[in-house]
Amino acid sequence: MSFTESSFRNRRNFLKSIQYGLGTTAATAMMLDDRLLGNDSNSQPGALSNTHHPARAKRVVQIVLTGGFSQVDSFDYKPELPKHHGKTLNESLGREETPDVFFGKVGRIRQSDFEFSQHGESGLWISNLFPHLATVADELTIINSMFAETSNHTPATFQENTGFRLNGFPVIGSWTSYGLGSETRDLPSYVVFPDARSLPAGGSINWTNGFLPAQHQGVVMRSTGVAIDDLAIPRGISKTQETATRKLLNRLNENLNSRQGDDNDLTARVKSYELAARMQRVVPEITDLGKENQTTHELYGVGNGEANDFARSCLLTRRLLEHGVRFVQLFSGGAFQSPRVNWDGHENCKKNHLREAGRIDQPITGFIKDLKQRGMLDDTVILFTSEFGRTPFAESAADTVGPGRDHNQNGFSVWVAGGAFQGGINYGSTDPVGYSAIENRVHWNDFHATILHTLGINHKQLTYYHNGIKRRLTNVSGHVIKDILS
Repeated sequence: MSFTESSFRNRRNFLKSIQYGLGTTAATAMMLDDRLLGNDSNSQPGALSNTHHPARAKRVVQIVLTGGFSQVDSFDYKPELPKHHGKTLNESLGREETPDVFFGKVGRIRQSDFEFSQHGESGLWISNLFPHLATVADELTIINSMFAETSNHTPATFQENTGFRLNGFPVIGSWTSYGLGSETRDLPSYVVFPDARSLPAGGSINWTNGFLPAQHQGVVMRSTGVAIDDLAIPRGISKTQETATRKLLNRLNENLNSRQGDDNDLTARVKSYELAARMQRVVPEITDLGKENQTTHELYGVGNGEANDFARSCLLTRRLLEHGVRFVQLFSGGAFQSPRVNWDGHENCKKNHLREAGRIDQPITGFIKDLKQRGMLDDTVILFTSEFGRTPFAESAADTVGPGRDHNQNGFSVWVAGGAFQGGINYGSTDPVGYSAIENRVHWNDFHATILHTLGINHKQLTYYHNGIKRRLTNVSGHVIKDILS
């Protein structure tokens, strides 16, 4: 098969004629062989030519627990909770108003189903729901005073990742990619590992670039099977055809830009195809976990039953970070179907949380230990977040103590780790039964401002003009939590 310019004077007709899929179209990457686009640097610069202040970290890993995990069963130790077991919330807190919870079933106070004990030199209180994580307690900075503005999963997850409860805003991974770019031209700056069982509710909206240029959307990768959809060159396409296609398409793109001026959508599409072509070369190398020794596999829990999928994702994350990826997001939990495959412990919180924690506890701990021994934890930020927490009282009839817990936006826990943070400390607190944040309350805007700060970014100055407004991740609020920084 041969191509002639007369056959494809119109770029749209040319694109319509291509039947080879992303693999061949991706070969518009003239930069790979011919250096006709961009420069020879091995990095992709972001919108910021320089950070606003010296950065403490250069990469971020966010572990997202979909469904809302229970703070009083994990990281928010309430020693007085057992003596309140069976009481009403009002009796325990000396209040009169009826709690406003998502499903409206306010049962009696329920003590934790898990035992808490102190760990590490710091003496952090962590329950036996996470026995592996307890061994790295001194690396964790636990924030016990988070609060959100809704107890509805979807808008709460939007706020967790974008700072807004509405759809259409860029997630923190996209903002990081936009601001800092990537340390490599061969891989995306922002990669996402969904739960192997199911995509989260909303699918790709959870890693959307929103109104930012399209190249900043998260790229989905899998830990088993086909790593990235439509990346490989289809069978039957020769190297000659591939080269001819990308050279001609590149000339058509340049011609269109010269006649109509730069087009952001076209530029983003070209960049994504260029990136895809380079990824054809490097992704098979990175995803070959056979290159890791058995000791490393055992550290993460690769091959260990239900933990295997998440363990592989964590190990691949470390390999991606080593190759210059800026932001990696790992989802623990999928869609809200029946049976639930997430942390939404309405019916039986203990059974639900034991299942979900068993999938991630060892892999995350192995990941932290591996980064530390390689000297990578010092300049990596790890986030462990959920859209909200769960109530300290049962989700049941008002006079019973049932096994489930309802959604709770009023007070919940997250943790962060990495060299930018002090480690081995708690920040903020909830009331005596763990229902509402009362001391050093932290909003998602504050949390996001702090993460950007560790990357050398002033959250007020990283903006993007959209629909007449200079938008930012933290909207019009947020402050850096300096007390947790090292």
